[in-house]
Amino acid sequence: MSPHRIALLFNANKVYDRQVLAGIGGYLTFTRVKWDLFMEEDFRSHALGIRQWRGDGIIADFDDPVVAEAVSALSIPVVAIGGSYADESQYPNGIPYVATDNQKLVRMAYDHLIDHGLQRFAFFGRPLEPGHLWAHEREMWFRRMTAADGLEGIVYHGSSVSAGGWGRAQEEMAEWVRALPKPIGIIAATDARARQLLQACVVADVPIPDEVAVVGIDNDPIVQTLSSIRLTSVIQGAEEMGRIAAQLLHQMLHGGDCSSTRILVPPSGIHVQGSSQHEHVRSPYVMRARHFIRQYACTGIKSEQVAGYVGVSRTLLEEHFKRELKKSVHQAILDHKLEVAMQMLADPKASMAEVAVRSGFTSLQYMYAVFRREYDCTPKQFLAQRRV
Repeated sequence: MSPHRIALLFNANKVYDRQVLAGIGGYLTFTRVKWDLFMEEDFRSHALGIRQWRGDGIIADFDDPVVAEAVSALSIPVVAIGGSYADESQYPNGIPYVATDNQKLVRMAYDHLIDHGLQRFAFFGRPLEPGHLWAHEREMWFRRMTAADGLEGIVYHGSSVSAGGWGRAQEEMAEWVRALPKPIGIIAATDARARQLLQACVVADVPIPDEVAVVGIDNDPIVQTLSSIRLTSVIQGAEEMGRIAAQLLHQMLHGGDCSSTRILVPPSGIHVQGSSQHEHVRSPYVMRARHFIRQYACTGIKSEQVAGYVGVSRTLLEEHFKRELKKSVHQAILDHKLEVAMQMLADPKASMAEVAVRSGFTSLQYMYAVFRREYDCTPKQFLAQRRV
């Protein structure tokens, strides 16, 4: 019996879509179902000619209105994947729909910021454009949550970023950040938006997370790699969505009626990093110093350079650090380097030498010496203890 021919209409350039595709692949591997899979190499044209598709089924990204329109009228089995909606009329009729739960995504980010003692909140969304209805759904839930708590929910849409307009968009974002009441927690509609926000805070010279704490959505590893400040991000249950969608299509290919099925998949967790770990700090000197340390600790900065950035003498800055944090500036730099090293150690593909260099230690031997002094064990032993 020939395998079913299935089209997957997704943009593999996006981390969310790749995770959905991984979930589909996971289902096929686990069940040993054999499908002949088609994916358009150029995502910009993946809806062209789909009405002439001579296959057996489709799993498609219905957040893309062009794709949704192209496949909705097809007579073959179709499973839709997209965002959840409070307005039931936004869901397609007669097509099974697997959704990321936008309410729970925002709730997880909002509760995380509340847990860190913040009482002011903002949302960095997107302009209203085709294909971004999910972003406005997240914005709507943010407004509802802050209103229910009797708080003002500040919303900023910003611009649709292009290379030509990036400079102006960043400056506008920096001006918005400067004008915000502080301290404040900001939820970004995606990690990509969150990365732009982190860059704007650096341009605006606004300390993160002391004055602005940021949470994104997607847990995109590329964003982590490109950001000097590690981003806290809500992890969507995208792989689970892919598995469920593949299971529904498998049932439909064998005569099952799933046309009225609608499944909302909650987030799978939150990856907590430095961008959201707000602590109340009274000294503006310590606040600015920690902002500088988070950006440049792994480049080999010294205490004198931190004091120079803050604009005070090293002696005065040390006094403020001892009073506020009960540690020296040098220890704060070292703590950040150790934190980065510990995060990298969790990646089995990273060599020890790479971890040492990228976390700012002058040599592998020095990193080992610091781990023994601070934790009384080697980096590998520390990682094993943490896993236990």
